[in-house]
Amino acid sequence: MIKDTKQLKVLILLSLFLFFILTSFTNDDDPPKSSFKFKTVVIDAGHGGKDPGAHGSYSFEKNVTLAIAKKVERLLKKDMQDVNVVMTRTTDKFVELNKRAEIANQINANLFISIHCNSSPEGTAKIAHKEKGVMLLVYGFHRKEEQIEALRENSAIYIEKDYKKNYAGYDEKDPASMIILNTFMQKYRKQSVLFGDLLNDQFKNNDDRKSRGVKEQGLLVLAHSAMPAVLIETGYINNASEEKYLNSEDGQNAIAASIVRAIKIYRKEINAR
Repeated sequence: MIKDTKQLKVLILLSLFLFFILTSFTNDDDPPKSSFKFKTVVIDAGHGGKDPGAHGSYSFEKNVTLAIAKKVERLLKKDMQDVNVVMTRTTDKFVELNKRAEIANQINANLFISIHCNSSPEGTAKIAHKEKGVMLLVYGFHRKEEQIEALRENSAIYIEKDYKKNYAGYDEKDPASMIILNTFMQKYRKQSVLFGDLLNDQFKNNDDRKSRGVKEQGLLVLAHSAMPAVLIETGYINNASEEKYLNSEDGQNAIAASIVRAIKIYRKEINAR
C-alpha cells in the first residue's frame, strides 16, 4: 500500500527508468516506419494574446512569430499541396502550452514546429557585440548552464489559470519532473535532431545567418509533443539589426522559405528509410 506521494513518485520514476532501460536495448529508437508517411505539419506561432513574449524597441515576439508562421503556412500549401498544415493559432490569441502540443497529438502530426524570437539579458540597451542569429532547440537532457532558454519559455505556464492541473505540478527545479518529461520524448529525439540540423544548414548556407546551432533543452511545449519537434529561435528581437530583419517582409520570407526547404528535405530523408 502506498502511504504517501513521495512513495508514489519513487514508483513512477522506477517504472519510467525500467521502461527507458528496456527500450534502450531494442532498435525502437525510431517510430514505426508507417508513422513516416509524412502527411501533417503543425506550425506553432509562439506566445500570443496576454503573453507577448520577448520584445525589441518597437515590436513583440508574439506578432513576429505569427507573421512568420502564416508565411510558412502559405508556402507549404503552395509547394507541398499533399501535406496538411495545421496552425496552433492564426490570431493574437493566448494558447496554453499543453494545448499547442495537444493539437498536434490529436491529429497524429508528423512534425511540430514552434516559432519564437530570442532575447539576451541586457534587453534593448545598446552594447557592443550584441547577440544575434538563429538557434534550434530540441527536447532533451540539458545541463545546468543550458537552462536559461528552457526557463524563459516554460515561464509561460504560470500565466495559465489551471497550470498546476495541466502540468501535474510541473516544477523546473524538481528533478523528478524533469525525468518524467525527458523520458516522454526519448523516442523522437533522433528525428528532432535531424530536422534541427537541416534547419541549421538552410539558415546558414542559404540565408547566410549566424547560428548557435542545435541545442537540447527542457522546453515544455516540446515535451508534450508526441512526434519529432523543434523550436526555432529565429533571431534576437532585442538586437536592433535583428529586430529590423525579423519585422521585414524580406526577412520573414527568407526565414519561412528556409523552414519549408528543410521540411522538404526532412520528408525525403524520412520517407527513404
